[in-house]
Amino acid sequence: MNKSELVNAMADSAEMSKADAGRALDAITASITEALKSGDSVSLTGFATIKTSERAARSGRNPQTGKTIQIPASKSVGMSFGKTVKEMVNS
Repeated sequence: MNKSELVNAMADSAEMSKADAGRALDAITASITEALKSGDSVSLTGFATIKTSERAARSGRNPQTGKTIQIPASKSVGMSFGKTVKEMVNS
């Protein structure tokens, strides 16, 4: 499902216009992005938890040359799904 298909499904399910559903989806994604950017996690009870984690700087190897390189520290985003979603997918 891509964004336009999701907007259509939201509009049908909530009985709203596609334009309103698109704005609602954009607002949700912007809010989640801002929360993650500030270091907060986002917990949607019964669906999923989205949070950031820190990756420490480390040494790596260039596969083409075999040369050792330094990989800088970075942040990563992870998502874990709730029990309800897992059960629905596996049924």
